[in-house]
Amino acid sequence: MSTAPDVDYSATSLRPAWSSLPLAIREAVAEALGAEVAEAGSPVSSGFTGGFAAPLQLADGRRVFMKASADTLHSYRAYQREAEVVPQLPAAIKVPTIIATAHAVDDGGSGGSAAPASSSALSAGGGRRWFAVLSEWVPGRMPGRPWTREDFERVSRTCEQIAQVMEPSPLGGLKSFLSDLNDTDAPLQTPARILAGEAPLPTGLQPWVPKILPELVALVELAPEAFAGDTATHGDLRPDNLLIDGDGTCWTVDWNWLALGPRWMDWLGLLPVAQHHGIDTAAAIRTSPLAAGVPADHLDCYIAAVAAYMMRNADAPPPFGCTPALREHQRYYAWTFLEWLAVRRGWLP
Repeated sequence: MSTAPDVDYSATSLRPAWSSLPLAIREAVAEALGAEVAEAGSPVSSGFTGGFAAPLQLADGRRVFMKASADTLHSYRAYQREAEVVPQLPAAIKVPTIIATAHAVDDGGSGGSAAPASSSALSAGGGRRWFAVLSEWVPGRMPGRPWTREDFERVSRTCEQIAQVMEPSPLGGLKSFLSDLNDTDAPLQTPARILAGEAPLPTGLQPWVPKILPELVALVELAPEAFAGDTATHGDLRPDNLLIDGDGTCWTVDWNWLALGPRWMDWLGLLPVAQHHGIDTAAAIRTSPLAAGVPADHLDCYIAAVAAYMMRNADAPPPFGCTPALREHQRYYAWTFLEWLAVRRGWLP
């Protein structure tokens, strides 16, 4: 393949409609909000999970955004983590305010049993548990479709502002980004396993990838040094986790993967796709305060690490609860991140 895979990030999820949710969680949401749901909008089509995510119009005139998941999906814990983290973020970070949360147990009957919104200990034997998080509704658009210079500069300024208030981390108990990677089957070892013949090379990548595997392995080995830092990072900053409102303000969402790392990490992860869309990321690195004084190999190490992560299981079926678009996303990111490194390090033929 000589071109990158194509992924439409506005159409990657398969989410349930409001009417298909158990009555128990719908009643618990109304109780938590103090108002009935008059109308539910169409579920958002971005993301890679089957968790519910849609705007709600309330009977009292308010509009909120709701995420909800059963405990059979990994989004159940992700939504809970977001509800924990967002209230702790500095006010300088533009993130939709959490309004309420709701718990419920669906016993499989006609309505299930609603649990109080403040309850955090639900009986494991009482049926399928549900959790919902309700936040302020922020109308806006996803940047990066494709990246424009204006949006890239706007998002870059947002990353700079976030780094200023998240270094050192104002949140306690965060693990390092590197330890998070080491917790999940050592994905950074993927290039070394491919090189040793212990894992297959994913399909759909550039034909020159086998030749650069040794350098990719060497770059990833710099991770303990390159990823050192005490900045609380978003950890999953992609265009579909960004929102630009009508005033041009950039909001960030889905704060459930926080980890400690270097202050430049979230911003750098946006560069390969931006470069693929024609943005001069070399100039951005020269002028950004986030990259000032950072060794080039450290920047390249992070991009190599993400590529390695995305190469792992790229050809496997998606995990339960995730859509096939997750693997398409992995291949697209592996392709563009490797291409970015190839330009930086002279790998291209």
